[in-house]
Amino acid sequence: MSELIDIGINKLMEVLRERGLPNGLSLAERRARMEDIGERFPAPANAKVTEVKIAGRPAEWVSDPASDEGRVMLYVHGGGYVQGSLASHRNLVFEISRAIKGRVLNLDYRLAPEHPFPAAVEDTVTAWRELLEIGMDPKKASFGGDSAGGGLVLAALVSAREKGLPMPGCACCISPWTDLIGTGRTMETKAKEDPMVNRSALDFFADFYAGDKDKSHPLISPLNANLNGLPPLLVQVGTAETLLDDSRRLVARARYAGVDVKYVEWAGMPHIWHIFAPLLAASRDAIAQLGEFVREKSG
Repeated sequence: MSELIDIGINKLMEVLRERGLPNGLSLAERRARMEDIGERFPAPANAKVTEVKIAGRPAEWVSDPASDEGRVMLYVHGGGYVQGSLASHRNLVFEISRAIKGRVLNLDYRLAPEHPFPAAVEDTVTAWRELLEIGMDPKKASFGGDSAGGGLVLAALVSAREKGLPMPGCACCISPWTDLIGTGRTMETKAKEDPMVNRSALDFFADFYAGDKDKSHPLISPLNANLNGLPPLLVQVGTAETLLDDSRRLVARARYAGVDVKYVEWAGMPHIWHIFAPLLAASRDAIAQLGEFVREKSG
């Protein structure tokens, strides 16, 4: 990244509140709004981006020129399962690549409502299977995702475990959405504080993604899943998030299931603040923390 500044969290929150929540926008308008993130924060010129196809889906390897080719993260973007793309998250993925000192596979999984559950889970698990088939060492691999992508990481791990596939060395969940019914207390207590996510938006996404399936299904709401046997997890969440309780309850259940969890609440941070790395030092610090975790746990 060529230019780094720190506008401070107060200024960032002010800008986000001025932008406003997407209430009342159509699906097409919401998708365009998320694509704007990629346009505002493009990956730098020195990012190595190689287009590939995996699991029958477009994807790209994103890395820093100095990356260890053997260390790999499979990354699934956020966007409520209905929006987001390779472009919207390319810079974030590049920054994660730099932090883990490895390659990141940015996966363009199928989106709802055109492809509701279980399409996203199937694509992620198939991509993992194909990576294993080409000889990738699972111990040097990790999963990563933000928001809906954080929930998808968990659902894909559970599904892969049930299919008898090896687990990666670790997994990272950034502001994960784990309860599509929305029963966490912070859905209400943080509603005025969170400038990015509210119940209206989450219900909009959840209805499209779940389709005719029960939203409490453990692969739709991985808060309800059997988490036994999952690899070490890093969960990062901001204290200004309506989804804060999605992380708190997930971590409690994962630890009860015997999972090694590193859990960090970042004071005053909004939903997936990592994506603002060009503007905010705390975003870069969180990504650095993620990198340290992955390097420690995945060889």
